[in-house]
Amino acid sequence: MTKARNLAIVCWLVWGTISPVFSQEKTVLTLEESLRLALSQNPLYLASQEKIGGAQSQVRQAVANFFPTLNGQGMSNLDKKVFSVTFPSIIPGMPPQRVKLDFTKTYQFTMNFALPLFTGGRLISGLNTAQYNLASTRENVRQSRQDTVFNVKQAFYGCLLAKKFAEVAGEAVALAEKHFQNVKNLYDAGMASKFDLLRSEVQMANLKPQLIRARNGVEAAELGLKTLVGLDLDSPVEVRAELTFQPFDADENDLMSKALSLRPEVRQMDYQRLMAGEMLKIAKAAYLPSVAVAGNYNYWADRFNFRNQNWESYYSFNLVISVPIFNGFVNSAKVAESKAMIKGLEYSRKGLLDMVRLEVKQAVLNLSQAKESLLSQEKNVEQAQETVRIAELNYSEGLATNLDVSTTQVALSQAKTNYAQALFDYALALAQLERAMGSGGDENQDAAVK
Repeated sequence: MTKARNLAIVCWLVWGTISPVFSQEKTVLTLEESLRLALSQNPLYLASQEKIGGAQSQVRQAVANFFPTLNGQGMSNLDKKVFSVTFPSIIPGMPPQRVKLDFTKTYQFTMNFALPLFTGGRLISGLNTAQYNLASTRENVRQSRQDTVFNVKQAFYGCLLAKKFAEVAGEAVALAEKHFQNVKNLYDAGMASKFDLLRSEVQMANLKPQLIRARNGVEAAELGLKTLVGLDLDSPVEVRAELTFQPFDADENDLMSKALSLRPEVRQMDYQRLMAGEMLKIAKAAYLPSVAVAGNYNYWADRFNFRNQNWESYYSFNLVISVPIFNGFVNSAKVAESKAMIKGLEYSRKGLLDMVRLEVKQAVLNLSQAKESLLSQEKNVEQAQETVRIAELNYSEGLATNLDVSTTQVALSQAKTNYAQALFDYALALAQLERAMGSGGDENQDAAVK
């Protein structure tokens, strides 16, 4: 019995040790997977999608105004005072007679019916306003999608850049350690000075904090990405991709025309102008009469039982015409308000179009600058690698100093860092250009990574 219990305890301890290993399986994040997770789990984007449901409900409410209304009402009279009428006596000398007349019933059930026939266009304008609002809301969601896609791309590229920085820092430490070992071997053989040995050791030690900061930068970048894609911050991830350069020819005129037609902000502004036009129609319709058909059916009695001849009923069917005569100049104020809103939206649209043009021009300039920087840094890395190789060889042969080797190693690390930064800048500039065009959230593919 004791052996079985001990075996169970051992199994429990072993399982408790290995179970976190299974639960901490890494999530592989490619750009496509990151975008998919963000568009299905990011709370801010999901919250924006819920606005479509609210806008659709407003359309249904506007449609419902065209249908007749039917309401039922039940009433029980708790207390009442009846009319008393005094009649003179028909017999001379007799006092007058008082008679109580009850024109109410204790229990009453009513059905009311109403159907609008003419409202001066208010119902149609209300429906149009709701439909324009729905279209504007969809454009707002599309803008939120584009912002989410851009933010995920920026965070994803940031992770790749941080990993590259950590890789460059690791290579710099490895080069410094290799050089230190070479100096130590030469020092042991009496071919290098103590100064060179100490200097190479200090150089190696100075690079290690940079490697630690670079690795911490990778963790911080991954935390930001996990937040955007909706993953738990403690869940391990593996960002799997490489920043690459894919040439992109930017025709500014073509990009500008696409941006002015595709940007969700421009489309929202257009729908808002249409909505303001419908609000002006509604304000003007308040000057017109309205026509409706109404009716009611009443069923009442003094005692609450359903015996024959206990209940009485009557109904009425009416044509109702309402003509506005005077309401304190409210209608003219609403018309003026709607006209001012339309004028303000026209100015806002002009300003928005100018801002879109500016963003496209800036994105094109940033992309061109990043491309030129990238092409120059690519050649610079090759030259820096060759410089390090020559410096190390010359130092071994006594033709270069320890300072020369350290300087070339630092230059190589800087060149690789600049190249990685240029790749990131190019990829980010391409993403900015896509968002400026209004097409950044319509697809999940990207040519900047592989």
